[in-house]
Amino acid sequence: MDQKTNHKLIIYQMLPRLFGNTNTTNKFYGSIEENGVGKLNDINDKALTEIKAMGFTHVWYTGVIEHATMTDYSQYGIKPDDPDVVKGRAGSPYAVKDYYDIDPDLAVDVNNRMGEFGSLVKRTHANNLRVIIDFVPNHIARTYNSDARPEGVRDFGADDDKLRRFSPQNDFYYTPGQAFVVPPGYNPGGDEFVNPLKNGTFNEWPAKATGNDVFSATPGINDWFETVKLNYGVDYLNGRQQHFTPTPPVWQKMYDILHYWAAKGIDGFRCDMVEMVPVEFWSWVIPKIKTEFPALIFIGEAYDSAKYGTYIFTGHFDYLYDKVGLYDGLKRLMRNEANCTIWDINRVCFHESVAFPQHMLRFLENHDEVRIAAPGFAGDAWLAVPAMIITATLSTGPVMIYSGQEVGEPANGSEGFSGNDGRTSIFDYCGVPEHQKWVNNGAFDGGQLSDSQKHLREFYSNLLNVSANNEAISIGDFYELMLLNLHEGYGFDQKTYAYLRYTDKQRILVVTNFDRNAHDFNVKLPTELLTKWNLDGASAFSDMLGDKVYHTTDIKNGIGFRIPGASGLVLSF
Repeated sequence: MDQKTNHKLIIYQMLPRLFGNTNTTNKFYGSIEENGVGKLNDINDKALTEIKAMGFTHVWYTGVIEHATMTDYSQYGIKPDDPDVVKGRAGSPYAVKDYYDIDPDLAVDVNNRMGEFGSLVKRTHANNLRVIIDFVPNHIARTYNSDARPEGVRDFGADDDKLRRFSPQNDFYYTPGQAFVVPPGYNPGGDEFVNPLKNGTFNEWPAKATGNDVFSATPGINDWFETVKLNYGVDYLNGRQQHFTPTPPVWQKMYDILHYWAAKGIDGFRCDMVEMVPVEFWSWVIPKIKTEFPALIFIGEAYDSAKYGTYIFTGHFDYLYDKVGLYDGLKRLMRNEANCTIWDINRVCFHESVAFPQHMLRFLENHDEVRIAAPGFAGDAWLAVPAMIITATLSTGPVMIYSGQEVGEPANGSEGFSGNDGRTSIFDYCGVPEHQKWVNNGAFDGGQLSDSQKHLREFYSNLLNVSANNEAISIGDFYELMLLNLHEGYGFDQKTYAYLRYTDKQRILVVTNFDRNAHDFNVKLPTELLTKWNLDGASAFSDMLGDKVYHTTDIKNGIGFRIPGASGLVLSF
């Protein structure tokens, strides 16, 4: 991928189950009737227009594929799931029950759920936004049952030899002679939930391996016990021996699934836990699907920075999560943790992803991470301003925002299976209170937001539009200014960070202050760049996130300004 021609992706992640839900009951372990649920139809033109106006280019519709649930849809011909192997009343979007179907929770007319999804795709495209959905390749729901698979498609496990612990031709791993055991102490749906299938057992013989690589019949309550590990030809219990010739059946089945959704107009896939699937599969499937759909993008959820290059250049991913690098470093700075410094950011820029920053997806929130405004994180959404500026402008790679982040959602309280952990539950039926103030009963106009929330959303909107629409950020080069400024007495310290983004036509200076107190700065620019740009004498620096202009009488002596605590500037000059 050539970063000089690639457009910067600005991604909005939302769970449709949560996005349009205006019910504010939020009963602990509440049912779909009690707590409500968002529908695909709620994501109307008004909502999409507002998302587009914030600068977004893509929407990641999280959890639209049918997954296991405690809600009974048997009247629609959908086989009920055993609650003993479902997490939360709504169920996890990552315990896929049918790769070829849309989740019935999200449909106004359950029988027309695929039609409603198709209409959402068309609406999204009509608003000049592109569509990303999940691809969950490592595991499926224990109750997987595809009733929507196309004719001729064999279901997972249909042809397995269940007497063998491992076979390259099996879809699953087995524990012959042993039945699956539900983890002791699990109370599905809470004390009030009554269901004839809720009895502490689940009929699975022989037991299949669990999604997080537990190859026994007795996973623990903290394991992914609601899921089954898929077999890509790796014998994990025998030295991880690889059996990739002939092509394992799971490979072809997964290609068929990707093709099915690509043919419905999907523009990209966020691929779950890609490092739990052999890179050889990705190296095979991504080029294969792109021969027919060359514009598809693949985003990988990855956490081992030592293997980033392998998954990009061998596995052919377009983008990977930058979680253990930039996110973790910024989190320490936002939380003002002891011994945190800007060198955490420097390490990312010059070591972990220096060869491929354009491939790194940056974020401060997603469905797996604690909300910024949560007491267990920063406790105040405004403390993320310098980190968000860096996240959005550091490189040409994508930036992602999680629905509710832009209004400071703190995810207070426990919704059910998801405890009071500062995360918005992906397992339970619930509303997202601060986000609902922006939704404003379906008006999508922010009518219930406080002034502070309106200003916060305006900050995000300004920043994302600057990132999307200025070539210095979307395709430009990077020059770090810390080594030039840190030791020269210019106001910089271990909590401040500055860099340039530039092309031949545009120059942008970014300066951030993670300290909780205001700082006076004088930023010196490198002589070689000033000479290259033929800059001398008086210069003006315009604040791209506000309306202030800073002046210097001689740019060779730097530019001075005062930055409040937990803030930053994006300056054009």
